[in-house]
Amino acid sequence: MAKFAKLPFNKGELNKGLSGFFKGMLENGAVDAVLVPMAQAKKGVRLTLVTSAASCEQVDPFAPIAAVSGAKIASSMTARPSGRKIAMVLRPCEVRALVELVKLKQANLDDVLLIGMDCLGRYENTDFAKFLEQGGTSETFLDNAQAGKTSVADFDIVGACRICEFPQADSVDLRLCAIGAGAGSVYIEAVTEKGEEVLTKAGLTLADVPAGRDEAVKKLAAARTEARNGKFAEFRSEADSFEKLEEKLSACVNCYNCRVACPVCYCKECVFVTDTFRHSGEQFFTWAEQTGALKLPSDTLFYHLTRMTHMSLFCVGCGQCTSACPNGIDLMPLFRTCADKTQARFNYQAGRSLDEQQPMAGFESDELVEVTGQVN
Repeated sequence: MAKFAKLPFNKGELNKGLSGFFKGMLENGAVDAVLVPMAQAKKGVRLTLVTSAASCEQVDPFAPIAAVSGAKIASSMTARPSGRKIAMVLRPCEVRALVELVKLKQANLDDVLLIGMDCLGRYENTDFAKFLEQGGTSETFLDNAQAGKTSVADFDIVGACRICEFPQADSVDLRLCAIGAGAGSVYIEAVTEKGEEVLTKAGLTLADVPAGRDEAVKKLAAARTEARNGKFAEFRSEADSFEKLEEKLSACVNCYNCRVACPVCYCKECVFVTDTFRHSGEQFFTWAEQTGALKLPSDTLFYHLTRMTHMSLFCVGCGQCTSACPNGIDLMPLFRTCADKTQARFNYQAGRSLDEQQPMAGFESDELVEVTGQVN
């Protein structure tokens, strides 16, 4: 049975309570370091590797911002294990992306204590700066978001969060639970034996699941699923031909920011930055002469179609591709809509479980019978 402990803190001091929890983990030797969102000197919040208990003061895990995907940082830190124990505080989409990277041998969790946090959404970087300027805090965001109010003045949480049906992190050792926890409350849930050991060492009083939590999580997931289905239907009607899709991507300048930001676009070398796509001048003339004119840079549509083929099985809908685009192309619906069909075809859900084999990574004798004509 899952174990819960209420995080002790006074109103307005959520981060102080969380700081105390992470300090305790470092002081009692439960971990050697904590990777956690932390407030920086110039009002930004970034994932920070903390090795000293005295440096935990500015932790801010519930800040509604994710400047980069934590899965990419986790991958860079664990692909070649250090042998040091580290706690990683990640959002649900970051955890799911990390699960896929582990399967792809791009990350290793042997020395990792995974701490998932309830996610009620994030703002774009520039909007988060406005949020802080207007006096917003993680605590006020949580209070308002629990009441269904995520918009502030002229901005709201990113589109990816509004249609994300996974507000609770799975495949973790501990959870920081805010959804359904009650106003001004946060609970820590031990999901695994490893997590329960850490929670016990923290000296917190264990309790039953907060009343109403399960219902609140299901209600939020259902609302987001409905919004997701609506978004999928809208996008499919708006991009049901190559011509319409090309129009949606017309502002692309081949900067490849979306590829760099995507946590599951994992290739060490991308074909689009190799000689394969360093075309000769004569090739450009040949293409231009076929139609009379050639828009440059070329290959923009082909680039996005290739990315869809490459990672639609692993897309977790984090929206980092949209956030990274300098020209405001909303790429998230494109990749999520494609991933929805691809993953459904294989009855696969990216990041659902470490024990679930990725499609195409193995062979089952009875799969795709309608295609191969094979019978047992």
